[in-house]
Amino acid sequence: MNIRNTLRQSGGADIKLKVNPKIKRFVITLLLIAGGLLLCQFAYVLIDYVMNGFVLDWFDRNYVYYEWVPLRDGQDGCYSQHIVWWKLKDLVFKFSVGLAVFLIVTVRLITIVYASRQEKKCIQTIGRLISDYMKHDREVSEVFPENYAPVSAQMAEIKAAIQRQEQLQKEEAGRKNDLITYLAHDLKTPLTSVVGYLSLLDEAPDMPEPQKEKYVHITLDKAQQLEKLINEFFEITRYNLQQIVLEKESVDLAFMLVQMTDEFYPVLCARGNAIRLEWQTEEEESGEGRQAEDIFFVYADPEKLARVFNNILKNAIAYSYPDTEILVTCRAEAEYVSITFANRGKTIPAQKLDAIFEKFFRLDDARSTNNGGAGLGLAIARDIVTLHRGTITADSADEVTTFTVKIPNLV
Repeated sequence: MNIRNTLRQSGGADIKLKVNPKIKRFVITLLLIAGGLLLCQFAYVLIDYVMNGFVLDWFDRNYVYYEWVPLRDGQDGCYSQHIVWWKLKDLVFKFSVGLAVFLIVTVRLITIVYASRQEKKCIQTIGRLISDYMKHDREVSEVFPENYAPVSAQMAEIKAAIQRQEQLQKEEAGRKNDLITYLAHDLKTPLTSVVGYLSLLDEAPDMPEPQKEKYVHITLDKAQQLEKLINEFFEITRYNLQQIVLEKESVDLAFMLVQMTDEFYPVLCARGNAIRLEWQTEEEESGEGRQAEDIFFVYADPEKLARVFNNILKNAIAYSYPDTEILVTCRAEAEYVSITFANRGKTIPAQKLDAIFEKFFRLDDARSTNNGGAGLGLAIARDIVTLHRGTITADSADEVTTFTVKIPNLV
């Protein structure tokens, strides 16, 4: 029984013998030299014996010439051999060049093979370390050796980014589930009212006309609330399934904003609000008398951009104080057209201001005031503006909330 089996049976640890890499390389070098010598000997035997002096005959024909040398009496003589040195030098030169090329190519191939194996080994090692690091909750210093410091730093950043994204997705899923729960609960109230008042109308056909009109009006109001809640469900579904694709063209922002202001007029009148449009340009500030509305053009998708402004204006109207003005300012800058929407209303806390562009986020009083939708309007607006390579920001202070949208100029 060998030593390893003996140790295993006795409860000892498994032992692996490690060879010093320098000794290993030295032994391999000796084996290569011995193999080379044997190869040369074999080549010599093959050329000299098997081919029966073929090399010597070839050398004698090409690099040796014979000269007849007569004896003193002139009647007899012998041949004298002479080597053609200039041919031999040429042969040695060509052989040296060929040998050098052969050695260079051989060394290069060996280097490529060695580098390829080392690279493959390194990739396998890094892959194993990355897999171990990503699958287990361990510190980066516990997994990666010091010589992998650049890789470990990048993996730490990637893992942190993935964890942040997962956390955001969990929070988004939680907000979505809460919203669906709220909507499902809120559906019961208007639905119960609709069924109840319709039942009263059905059971009492001789009901007085004023009372009947009152019940019909209440039923219609509750049905409209029910429709609004159902539309919010559909909005959630559409946002999860849609992929926004832009169809860009030249868009006149001045005309679009004026048109949207007119469309919101009935809603504004119901609350006593109003929208005031202002135009600001660098040329106007410098004193040049040019119509501002003539230069507010951007290269954008008009339908998607209108949806952005629609969502922001709906939000501004919903959270504005009654009988206040909503100021929309359009300003032409060097590279962007900036559109700001400012309304007077309850100040949004700073910690919530950072989250209003997240999907399914609603302020705490959104349900109690019946102002909040599905929490998707500003999230959709942000995605559309980002696709246009623009920016959208929000600021709220002193009961004034301002949304700023920047879209690249039409160049």
